[in-house]
Amino acid sequence: MSAHNTTELEHSITAPTPVAGTPKATTEIEDLLALMARLRADCPWDIKQTNHSLIPYAIEEAYELAEAIQEGDIEDIKGELGDVLLQVIFHCQIYAEQQQFDLGDVIYTLQSKLIRRHPHVFEADKLPDEAAVKKRWDEIKALENAERERRGKPKRSLDSVKAGSALMQAQSLQKEASKLGFDWEGVAGAVEKLEEEIAELKQILPQEGERIVDVHKKELEKELGDCVFGLVNVARKLNLDAEAATLTCVHKFRSRFGFIESELAKQGKTAEDSSLQEMDALWELAKQHE
Repeated sequence: MSAHNTTELEHSITAPTPVAGTPKATTEIEDLLALMARLRADCPWDIKQTNHSLIPYAIEEAYELAEAIQEGDIEDIKGELGDVLLQVIFHCQIYAEQQQFDLGDVIYTLQSKLIRRHPHVFEADKLPDEAAVKKRWDEIKALENAERERRGKPKRSLDSVKAGSALMQAQSLQKEASKLGFDWEGVAGAVEKLEEEIAELKQILPQEGERIVDVHKKELEKELGDCVFGLVNVARKLNLDAEAATLTCVHKFRSRFGFIESELAKQGKTAEDSSLQEMDALWELAKQHE
């Protein structure tokens, strides 16, 4: 890891040295870096990866962590947090190999950001409540965005929307557009728009036995996307988080279907050799057990 001090970020970047022999698990970050370096040196799959090829895995691991937290299993949560950390370590290893930066640079940048954004903690400027903290946070973010503009990155009204799942981005985009006056006055308007989008989707749904050609599929995808976007808008109007609501539904579905499989197993059966009517009856029973 490259050396850093509190006033200047140095750039003597050296990729970690691979661990020799068969390593043992420890609690030290340096040992983890050496292990990752060894995998990059000797594992055919790890060697092939790039920062771009790892993007889907980073997203997947974040979702699996969210699911583990909802489940509440501490061992699973530790494992999923480790998988998220692996993505950070993996990316840092590759960038260090490219002489771009290393984990030390990432830690330094993070600490600098946290210190800069919390003057009410580290300086005499004490803030009385959460609302004041949020206001100061927004002011600091505005200064950071101004600095980005000075570096040649143009600012647009919706630039504050962060990357995330489609639901998260949809809700954030709607929220930011609402601040600019581009919004329905109440939930009724959002529901009416949703019903309009559903009606448009129904008009192009394939008939029984009709083959879906590529052009038709693209149109279906577009109209379905409009429906999802409209539903997210309803959630926002109700002060609900669309992502959290969907994750709750996913968790509920997993739990109920797991109940179905457990009950079928008691009968010596599986879902594959059971009828829809049997599974639907168990679904209703699962709802009662909740």
